[in-house]
Amino acid sequence: MPDFVFVFLDTLRDSPGFFIIFSTLLGLMVGSFLNVVIHRLPRMMELAWQAEHLEAEGKPQPERTRYNLVTPRSRCPHCQHVIGAMENIPVFSYLLLGGKCRQCKTKISPRYPLVEIFTAALTGLASWHFGYSSLAVASWFIIFALIALTFIDLDTHLLPDDITLPLLWAGLLFNLSDGFTDLSSAVAGAAAGYLVLWSVYWLFKLVTGKEGMGYGDFKLLAALGAWFGWQLLPAVILLSSIAGSIIGIGLIVLTKHGRETPIPFGPYLALGGVAALFFGKQLSQLYLGG
Repeated sequence: MPDFVFVFLDTLRDSPGFFIIFSTLLGLMVGSFLNVVIHRLPRMMELAWQAEHLEAEGKPQPERTRYNLVTPRSRCPHCQHVIGAMENIPVFSYLLLGGKCRQCKTKISPRYPLVEIFTAALTGLASWHFGYSSLAVASWFIIFALIALTFIDLDTHLLPDDITLPLLWAGLLFNLSDGFTDLSSAVAGAAAGYLVLWSVYWLFKLVTGKEGMGYGDFKLLAALGAWFGWQLLPAVILLSSIAGSIIGIGLIVLTKHGRETPIPFGPYLALGGVAALFFGKQLSQLYLGG
């Protein structure tokens, strides 16, 4: 490894302020990429499902241009103007363009810079909270995954296996060395996280004949259990349920959101996961005494 890499890592270790600034800027750039993931991953899943159905029916596959997280280049959805490098700088480009496409002047959703800012803020906060450590780097991974899952679920009511399952396995692997918790607690947390919501799902379905949540919710809670252990699952579930209830009631009252219209639960689980990340010890002390 080149010497400048070691010098850079030593600087990050010895200068907490520089480490926080670096991680915040990293979060800003990753936030820009997360916007791509949020937009494209559901479409990639849809194309994969269509291909599987055609194959199962013995029908020929239509010719399609390559579509993934890298190809094709980002375009304005209205005029198909290819987004240039200077138009793709996180937050700065949005402000410079006045929140509009440079070509057709159509308004760009403010959610794009908000995702970037939110990602940067949480990444910097995690670096301040954990300091220069493996816990900080692991927390970045958790934050990136939870932000992507939150907005994908809000858009599509889906929590892709492509994110939830790697998040789950990464949590178990990280806790091999007693990261956020010990391995036995992580394994128990993964199993309990899945089974708790699985049980709620089937109980609700038996009583009402309806599906109250999706299997992605089971996997997300299992992933949070794998990272933080079974001890924090009650707090995550409680906080998620309270947030979901308050926001759900607010939507019904203020926006006339239909009672029969499904509300994604993934964002609330993600909120509970962020709370566990930053306040895990305090939450466990409330009911475990340590």
